[in-house]
Amino acid sequence: DPLLQLVSLQKACGYWTLDPHLAAALGKSREEVEKSKPATVNSEVWATILALIWLHGFKMDAKEEWELLAMKAASWLRAQN
Repeated sequence: DPLLQLVSLQKACGYWTLDPHLAAALGKSREEVEKSKPATVNSEVWATILALIWLHGFKMDAKEEWELLAMKAASWLRAQN
């Protein structure tokens, strides 16, 4: 299940890393997720944004299951400025 895979990849601090496992969970290739990253954006920030977009775009039916981890990710993002 891609949702469980994505959840298992989140780090304790709330972010995701831009790696092949994340790309697979999002249904993309590593090249697709890396090439879409703006040059000035940190890779963990980009990976976390992609994960949150995917959750909101494809898993709204399961929002109760991932809402807390999304809040943790959003909090981590805010701390990154």
